[in-house]
Amino acid sequence: MNSCRRIGRTGEWSSGVNTLLTRFRSRTNCRRDPGPASSLSRGQATAAGEKPRLTAADLARKVQQERKTPPAAEAPVSAQQKRVEELKRFSLQLQNVHPNVLAKHLLRSVLYQDKDVVVINKPHGVPFRDDSRATSISSVLPVLSKMMDGMKVKSDSQLIPCLGLEKETTGVILLATNEEAAEHILNLHRNNQVTTKYWVITLGVPVPSEGVIDIPIIERGVAGPRPHYKMALSPLFRMNDAGDGVTKVRAHRQAHPAVTRYTVLDSSGGCSLVELQPLTGAKHQMRVHMALAVACPILGDHKYSHLDKLAPQKLPERVLGKLGLEQSKIRHLPLHLHARQLTLPQVSQADVDVSCPLPKYFTQTLKRLHLSLPDKKEDQ
Repeated sequence: MNSCRRIGRTGEWSSGVNTLLTRFRSRTNCRRDPGPASSLSRGQATAAGEKPRLTAADLARKVQQERKTPPAAEAPVSAQQKRVEELKRFSLQLQNVHPNVLAKHLLRSVLYQDKDVVVINKPHGVPFRDDSRATSISSVLPVLSKMMDGMKVKSDSQLIPCLGLEKETTGVILLATNEEAAEHILNLHRNNQVTTKYWVITLGVPVPSEGVIDIPIIERGVAGPRPHYKMALSPLFRMNDAGDGVTKVRAHRQAHPAVTRYTVLDSSGGCSLVELQPLTGAKHQMRVHMALAVACPILGDHKYSHLDKLAPQKLPERVLGKLGLEQSKIRHLPLHLHARQLTLPQVSQADVDVSCPLPKYFTQTLKRLHLSLPDKKEDQ
């Protein structure tokens, strides 16, 4: 009986040992198994339905394969298209840089300075007034005035914005260094004694080659997939019923007087270099007059190139070919509207007359469209 009990205990002990060995072997096999279970060990287990994370070996293998794969051939890009992309990046950088960086750029762009006024060359795409979405010129004027005063610790210098420009417009902007000069400049502006001349490149040639556009403009809502507001013509005359004359109509109470003098400086291939002089200060009046009054929209004016929608400007094939652009990329084409000359009488006991150089993209467009500057034409 004792021997039977011992055999029984020995059998129990043997079966226990066999069970432990089986468990150990199964664990060892699980660790050695290169199957899917190994990728879920050591904290890499994922929820059901999610893709398992790549291991370091898998990532290294993937990088080696990408290095061996030749890169896909990119479509050739024209020099003009590269310049448009560079300008877009440069404008975005200026809008999002630290105020000190923008102030330094403006400091290098000073065109004229005396004890009462400062004239600066405004870059493209930077708002003049405060804008919550971007760094504006007005917001960095305290920093700029301190830089112009030699970064003195105790400096009472200031710069007061007087005459600015729209975000997409380049050229001269006028600042005052004291309240008295600022008030004097605003009085001159109210009395139409401040003269600003703009150069624009237009699609089409205005007829006649010079004249005055005197058509009030009004802000109207545009319905559609993208409802928006834009300025529109509010003429004081309309064709009579017989179609052989015009009849005066009553002016709209919300319309703004808008008068623009224009002169065609050069034209070639259906495009023109035009000088504009606004005699009133209505919003977007030059853009509206050129696009809607004389049917010659400014190049790069995507807002007023269509009456009833917001869309990139549609360029003729011949113009696209000269510019080296594709219609699908035309939305990045900048507005070719430049404040060329500023004349200000009786400030600092002398007249101020400042000319502003054209931006690089403007001169490149002139060359591609075979448009000549006035001084160059006179020399020929």
